[in-house]
Order: sequence, then C-alpha cells, then structure tokens
Amino acid sequence: QVQLVESGGRLVQAGGSLRLSCAASGRTFSDYAMGWFRQAPGKEREFVAAISRSGRTTYYATSVKGRFTISRDNAKNTEYLQMNNLKPEDTAVYYCAASPKVIAGRAEYEYESWGQGTQVTVSS
Repeated sequence: QVQLVESGGRLVQAGGSLRLSCAASGRTFSDYAMGWFRQAPGKEREFVAAISRSGRTTYYATSVKGRFTISRDNAKNTEYLQMNNLKPEDTAVYYCAASPKVIAGRAEYEYESWGQGTQVTVSS
C-alpha cells in the first residue's frame, strides 16, 4: 500500500483560504486515484473530492463544489486540496486516501490507504 501524509491544516477565519497537501510514498503515485474526506466532531467521515490517476477527472461533494479544487502533481507524488471561501461548517479533520482504481468516488471502501489526517478549523 502507498503511505500518505497530510499537511497544511490550521486555524483560519471564515472567508479565508487554505491549501492542503498529501504526500505519497512507497508505491507509484500515478497508479492510484486519490480522494479527500473529512470528519467533523460528532459526525461520520464524509466524501469531499476525488481525482483520477491522470488528474483529468474530478468529482466534488455538493457542499464544496465551486469553493474547493482537488489537484495532483504526479511528478511530486503529491495531491492537493485548495479550499477557498471557507465556512465554519468546513471545520473537520481532513484525510487523503488512495484507491487502486483509475477513478474512485465517494465510497470509503474504494480506497485502500489513508493518511492520519490534518485539522482544519474555521472561525466565524
């Protein structure tokens, strides 16, 4: 399995922006579709966004579409999540995940590797 490490989470004011990164190692990064999930306190983990192996296809949860952008740099073995116009309801631990599929979706069972998470807190 590929190993994943997220970074970039911090406290930010509502309306602000953050870019999360997910560094992969141990396997060929371009062999994996990638995704971002998040878990808010007291809630189940939920899908945020996904990107195909090539980066040409992306999917977003309705709640973040138009504000968040998922991308990847296969040469740097890194996935990104650019988050703009952040809202207090975006507060959560954000996880990156890797799937052996060409493109994965919102189901957690599609992903075989997970990072440890990075905390994003949005203050009002």
